[in-house]
Amino acid sequence: MEMILLSAEEKMEKAVASLEGALKTIRTGRANPAILDRVSVSYYGSEMPLNQLAGISVVEGRQLVVKPYDKSVLKEMERAISMCDLGVAPQNDGDVIRINIPPLTEERRKEFAKDAHKFGEEAKVAIRIARRDANDAIKKNKEFTEDEAKQGQEDVQKLTDRYIKKIDEVVEAKAKEILSI
Repeated sequence: MEMILLSAEEKMEKAVASLEGALKTIRTGRANPAILDRVSVSYYGSEMPLNQLAGISVVEGRQLVVKPYDKSVLKEMERAISMCDLGVAPQNDGDVIRINIPPLTEERRKEFAKDAHKFGEEAKVAIRIARRDANDAIKKNKEFTEDEAKQGQEDVQKLTDRYIKKIDEVVEAKAKEILSI
């Protein structure tokens, strides 16, 4: 029984970690290098994450500076950032790419908050799948008595409720951060 619960908890923990990673890529109006995490650049025939090809730093709170390790890929980086639909315009000065992060409009903030909630729902689906898998494993195991199986399913539900609450808290914190000016 403990192995089933540990496996379910591990899957649920991964769902929360995945959600937190996805939420980092949502703009909040402040410069944050994590918004470039999903940008990939074509580098000598293969797709590479931007953060592996360049140093990314925050300047003056509202500007990101992308300094490539290999200047020959600068144009490709600029194109990849433009294509990623981040709502920012990269400016290439020949050495680095500067990205000014404009303040978000109220409409755009609400859009990003909806995206955060959508990521939260996807994480909840992953949690529910882990719950279903654990319950199926409990039902299929003939070694458990009826009472043990019932107790195991109650434990799985408590675990599920705890992680769903955790996801709601993470999403609400991000939505609050996005909506604050």
